[in-house]
Amino acid sequence: QVQLQEPGPGLVKPSQTLSPTCTVSGGSITTNSYYWNWIRQPSGKELEWIGNMDYRGTTYYSSSLKSRTSNSRDTSQNQFTLQLSAVTPKNTAVYYCARDVGSYVCRGYVCYVKRNDFDSWGQGTQVTVSS
Repeated sequence: QVQLQEPGPGLVKPSQTLSPTCTVSGGSITTNSYYWNWIRQPSGKELEWIGNMDYRGTTYYSSSLKSRTSNSRDTSQNQFTLQLSAVTPKNTAVYYCARDVGSYVCRGYVCYVKRNDFDSWGQGTQVTVSS
C-alpha cells in the first residue's frame, strides 16, 4: 500500500517561495503509469489542482499557476517537491500530494478536483503566508 507524507505545517513570508516535499513509501515514483500531484485547499474552499509530475519526470501545471510553479524530484529519496514562488496571503492553504494513474486531466484555467479523482493522498500540510 503506497503512502504519501508531507512535512509539518509551515510559515512563509509574502513574496517568498513555498516548497513542500512529499515522501512516498510503499511504491516508487518512477513506477510506470503513475502521476504525482500537488493540490491545495484554502479554508472553506474547493480542492484546487496545482500540477503534477509523471513517472518519467515530465511536469504539467495549472494554467493559472504555471508562471510561478515548478516540480522536481529526488528519485534516490523517493520524494517530489513543489515550488510556488512569489506567494501572497491568498496562497495560504492546506497543501496535499496525491497519486493517480494518469486519468486526471486539467482542461481549464483553474481546475478543481474531488477526492476520488486520485487513489492515494497525503495527510496535507498547512502552509500559512504571512509577514
